[in-house]
Amino acid sequence: MLIEKVEIAAFTIPTDAPEADGTLSWDSTTLVLAEIRAGGQMGTGYTYAHPAAAAMAKHLAETCLEGKPAFDIPALHAAMFGKVRNNGQQGLCAMAISALDVALWDLKARLLDVSLTRLLGQRRSSVEAYGSGGFTSYSDAQLRAQLGGWAEAGLRSVKMKVGSEPVEDPRRVRVARETIGPDTELFVDANGAYSARQAVAMAKEFAEQGVVWFEEPISSDYLLEMSRVRAAVGSRMDIAAGEYGYDARYFRHMLHAGAVDVLQMDATRCLGFTGFLQGAAIAASFGCPTSAHCAPSLHMHVGCAAEGFRNVEYFHDHVRIEQMLFDGFLPQKDGRLTPDLSAPGMGLTFKHKDAKQYAV
Repeated sequence: MLIEKVEIAAFTIPTDAPEADGTLSWDSTTLVLAEIRAGGQMGTGYTYAHPAAAAMAKHLAETCLEGKPAFDIPALHAAMFGKVRNNGQQGLCAMAISALDVALWDLKARLLDVSLTRLLGQRRSSVEAYGSGGFTSYSDAQLRAQLGGWAEAGLRSVKMKVGSEPVEDPRRVRVARETIGPDTELFVDANGAYSARQAVAMAKEFAEQGVVWFEEPISSDYLLEMSRVRAAVGSRMDIAAGEYGYDARYFRHMLHAGAVDVLQMDATRCLGFTGFLQGAAIAASFGCPTSAHCAPSLHMHVGCAAEGFRNVEYFHDHVRIEQMLFDGFLPQKDGRLTPDLSAPGMGLTFKHKDAKQYAV
């Protein structure tokens, strides 16, 4: 069963309101789509990246995938990774490989007429989801509406951004806590905005509001400092990071440094489902739980298969985009995401007509 054709496209979708976190602001999100055809079936994969990732994905498809056996995912994955040696195997190259790897797994499942969850090997029937947004650009009213809406919709955990204006963060966290009530867990994400001293001080403030998850309190590039923050915070809350990891080596370094209580991974960045499962195996060897960063429609499948898996980030932007542009989108229900085992592959079909207006 040879790969006949690979099609790559990019789409930039405006946000529904200005968005910002502790270190960045944006007004649009770009989805890079990969569609791989073989044996009368089409596998779909995607990443959220700069449009430049599409050019690299096209190059890799033409040089490493087309005309090759569709089922040989390990060999195809290795060929793509080797091909970008001189271009930098992380960043945009890793994202391009990720979209193609996901599409290969989706294609294989469709050729076998099974759900991707079953193909990967199901450990659990569903995964926990947590609402994610609460951008620092939001007014208090927007913050209340979004986080409160998620709590009412059955999500048992919600996450907000902090770090743009540290002096305002304790107050904003209090607003969030008052809105969601005592029965909903509250997470915060600084996106590396704080210094180590600030992070420890903020952790004390956040603990008073019952925050149980502190994501990337400082830049995760500084693993020794992250481990010191984690030690200072102690058992008051979990320290989470890893979303900027592009391969299993990064995750091993982070875990070896003792920098996190929860390892976050993103299959649209860390070399697809192949890379995600490699990272999950490494995390399991350290006894560390894993969490999926964003792209919930994609991650629910690998989350049902990965060892030590904890939750999926139900990220506002990606939920909105996936609901708009994919037939087969499944929303959270009672705080969980459950794959449709009767649908082959991921059960997703891209709506090209609806997406045409966003084409790059």
